[in-house]
Amino acid sequence: MDILGIVNRIGEAPTAALFGLITGLIFGVAAQRSKFCLRAATVEFARGQMGPRVSVWLLTFSTALVWVQAAALAGLMRPADARMMAVTGSWSGAVIGGLVFGVGMVLARGCSGRLLVLAASGNLRSLVSGLIFAVVAQMSLQGMLSPLRDRLAALWMTEGGKNVNLLDASGLPAASGLVLGLMIAALALVISRRNRIGLSRLVFASGVGFSVAVGWVLTFGLAQIAFDPVQIESATFTGPSAHSLMFFLSRNAVLEFDVGLVPGVVLGAFLAAVATREFKFEGFETEANMRRAMLGAALMGFGGMLAGGCAIGAGVTGGSIFVGTAWLALASMWAGAMATDLMVDQRAGRLQAG
Repeated sequence: MDILGIVNRIGEAPTAALFGLITGLIFGVAAQRSKFCLRAATVEFARGQMGPRVSVWLLTFSTALVWVQAAALAGLMRPADARMMAVTGSWSGAVIGGLVFGVGMVLARGCSGRLLVLAASGNLRSLVSGLIFAVVAQMSLQGMLSPLRDRLAALWMTEGGKNVNLLDASGLPAASGLVLGLMIAALALVISRRNRIGLSRLVFASGVGFSVAVGWVLTFGLAQIAFDPVQIESATFTGPSAHSLMFFLSRNAVLEFDVGLVPGVVLGAFLAAVATREFKFEGFETEANMRRAMLGAALMGFGGMLAGGCAIGAGVTGGSIFVGTAWLALASMWAGAMATDLMVDQRAGRLQAG
């Protein structure tokens, strides 16, 4: 791709937004067709199953590792230059925010990325939850919840003014990330075969991971030729949801990668849903479900901003370049989600059965 030619035609900021749109389109189509969702995977695992949802998540995560680490080895991007690696991270934020996010995504019945995909497929419950998620994320970033977020994040920070690269910290060779990705992918394929998952779903699951690599490579390439500083980033939905909301509400908003990413996901998921005749309007089943979903969305908005990313941003995008706090946030999301399923949904099921 001739990035310089694109910049000369439309400018740096529109190019960044275009790259966000491309990344979002790939993610939206792939996530809608594969039904990728961290919440679904954690619930399945919490109930003692290694089923299709776990295998889809593992395949997405592993292919993100493979694509991104291969791109890094080929010189198409440098993990050290990524914004989430180059700034101070918060261990306390990763733990507390990850746990809160995990609780929220079980209550809302979907992680933030899944809510966006479902909303584009006609699910009005996810649309409402997604709007609440974006509003609370903005409140946590710059609004009335930001002082609390700052205090919790400051409890335990990374040292040296930057985050921790787990590969460098462990002293492993540069190719170790790629090898680990291939090993996890092999495990995912074994589980997929046991669950008789079709080739199409596997391809689209790997497409979600590929979209993460696309975002990293495109923003890195733009940063190399841009006059103004460009953040090297990829798919995540906590910050971008807040930024996209403010873009449409503020007259002073500017184009950036985030502003293209969210509409790209919506458009991609919508086109995929229409093409497969899966688009249909759905609402809340009961008032109790509505309250639960709204609370879960609010928890995800605050938790994701505190953790430094959502299930995609920390769990896949940050994980793909071995950001220390991202891996800790991902583990905390799994723990929070599994505990919530055990104490809320499984307990409710036992009470009904009794």
